[in-house]
Amino acid sequence: MSKQLLIAGGGIGGLAAGLACSRAGCHVRLYERAPSFNEVGAGIQMGPNVVRVLQGWDLQAALTEVAAFPERLQVRNALSGAELGVLRLGQTTVQRYGAPYATIHRADLHTLLLAALRQRESVWLHAGKTVTRQVETPDAVGLQLDDGLEVEGDALIGADGLWSRVRTQMLNDGPPRVAGHLAYRAMLPQASLPVALRSQQVTAWLGPRLHVVQYPVRGGEWLNVVAIVHGHVHGGLEDWDHSANAVDLQQKLAHTCGPLRALIDAVPDWRLWVLCDRPPMSGAEQMARGRVALLGDAAHPMRPYLAQGAGMAIEDAAELARQLAQADGVLDVPTLLQRYALNRWQRNARVQARSIRNGEIFHLEGPMAWARDASLRLLGERLLDVPWLYRGA
Repeated sequence: MSKQLLIAGGGIGGLAAGLACSRAGCHVRLYERAPSFNEVGAGIQMGPNVVRVLQGWDLQAALTEVAAFPERLQVRNALSGAELGVLRLGQTTVQRYGAPYATIHRADLHTLLLAALRQRESVWLHAGKTVTRQVETPDAVGLQLDDGLEVEGDALIGADGLWSRVRTQMLNDGPPRVAGHLAYRAMLPQASLPVALRSQQVTAWLGPRLHVVQYPVRGGEWLNVVAIVHGHVHGGLEDWDHSANAVDLQQKLAHTCGPLRALIDAVPDWRLWVLCDRPPMSGAEQMARGRVALLGDAAHPMRPYLAQGAGMAIEDAAELARQLAQADGVLDVPTLLQRYALNRWQRNARVQARSIRNGEIFHLEGPMAWARDASLRLLGERLLDVPWLYRGA
């Protein structure tokens, strides 16, 4: 009989898990606390390791309609504007890793996953339903919802994000930590920008205690811009989408080069995120216990400096489905979830650690920044390419 899979969370990770596991033969019931299935945020970069997974789910055509596929990634010094290094993308990435490098609006990725999920008969989607508690027995796991409803299944997947309630009950390891970095995000039509500021490539500007990343989305018609600086804000961290004052960011980047200041000045509105994460994972028990498993940010929230947060959630979903497809009565569900965790935790921990390290490198000051720039000029693509990541798990 098909396994009954319960999923808490209807973001990118939850939808990816639902799609992958329904394709693997599971019956899926997904519960999202928001009143409707929507995604907020800005852009996402997806390496070939992630695009390959989406292609395997027959989403290539849908992805091509809404994503951009940059031909190069360029790194520049935020103070001088000098080019430091280039990573060839496009066909070079396809030849090396079997899939392109893509950039996409979070909402567009969410929408195509949701559309694919809604076409599957073995999936039931429930919005406006908050999971308040899970209750595990030897033969099943039950959910209690905020409206009093109780449901039961063979496994529960906590894909409920950074502030996961499923994680809190499963691990009780406290809240995420504040990174001390603020992300200013914006997205605007390229046609609204001066010609000199329009771009169809990924550009990363590295400066002291800051960096800025820009790239095309929505088929190249829009530009996504993210500026990350050191700092703190007051207020509730769970309300991660704050309004931002453009003047504040302009002041923080006033000492940067003319082209970067022109880009920042051209953006009329910004949204502000307080970045939080957790230390790199230290064992499989942090991802699965009994009939409950965690996925994506609920399991391994990471800083965005390797551009793999959503990518690791999608990889998680693929591995989860691969394991649950083997549910044949010989291997029980807790064993399969444990295998999922064993196969994923070390890769996720490596990405978490590399993301932290990248942030340190991006924000170097003084002689260390000079050494970083010299290394990029000398080695360029050898430093910017990440074969262990892009080849996949």
